[in-house]
Amino acid sequence: MESRATVNNVTEFIFTGLFQDPEVQRVCFVFFLCVYLATVVGNGLIVLTVSFSKHLSSPMYFFLSSLSMVEICYSSSVVPKFISDFLAKIKTISMKGCLAQIFFFHFFAVAEILLLVVMAYDRYVAICKPLHYMNIMSRHVCHTLVAGSFVGGFLHSIIQVLITLPLPFCGPNVIDHYFCDLHPLFKLACTDTHVEGIVIMANSGLFCVISLLILVSSYVVILFSLRKHSAEGRRKALSTCASHITVVALFFMPATFTYIRPASTFTGDKLVSVFYTVITPLLNPIIYTLRNKEVLNAIGKFWCKI
Repeated sequence: MESRATVNNVTEFIFTGLFQDPEVQRVCFVFFLCVYLATVVGNGLIVLTVSFSKHLSSPMYFFLSSLSMVEICYSSSVVPKFISDFLAKIKTISMKGCLAQIFFFHFFAVAEILLLVVMAYDRYVAICKPLHYMNIMSRHVCHTLVAGSFVGGFLHSIIQVLITLPLPFCGPNVIDHYFCDLHPLFKLACTDTHVEGIVIMANSGLFCVISLLILVSSYVVILFSLRKHSAEGRRKALSTCASHITVVALFFMPATFTYIRPASTFTGDKLVSVFYTVITPLLNPIIYTLRNKEVLNAIGKFWCKI
């Protein structure tokens, strides 16, 4: 397979995709299209329910709504192109499109990570300092924390793009993946990318690890604090925390596995990537709603109004 390219400057890339068999690709098209539509509808329903329900006005639900919005954008940065490529004989993407995909994928991924950290802080304040909760988590503070998550995502993504921009690509132009990610893209550069790989590992991998350590530490403190609560209080707090911990584990474990390794040892495990780009955004609204009666009741009332 060949694509348009200048003498020393590749203008587009070709994805190898997930599977090569045409029949399997058609089945995958239907399956992943259903998953994506369910992701958008599920997360969109949470956003609309929290926005219009008077019973879901606490900071916890504001952060949940923000997380659902980020999930829609995060999934949309990769999945629509991924789905359409199942029907394409040659899966191509332009250089600009590749850089845009890298930027938005990392932007929303890091914004999600920071939102998960914010949500852990929200649960810490609610459980450990309940009398001061509404004063500490004021509307202004909540909006500032969400805005800070997006700023952090932007700064992270712009660094990724600035590292990638100067790299020369003179062929081959076949990316062994189903979307533009940094490690498989670096393999195609016509120069040594060892230093860039280390910077990416520090910027992405260590960022995930540090954020995960903060999250784990916050929940250790919360679990110790729950000993002072009543049995009913512990049950309710643990139910909320369990949902959050499950979402954190589903997102961080495969992402850390992918980005903590240097580019030279990257094996191109595309199935791991499918999990955190396609499956996790679908599971998050299910996990949060099934374990939260208030959200389920509010969604039921909102659906009846519609």
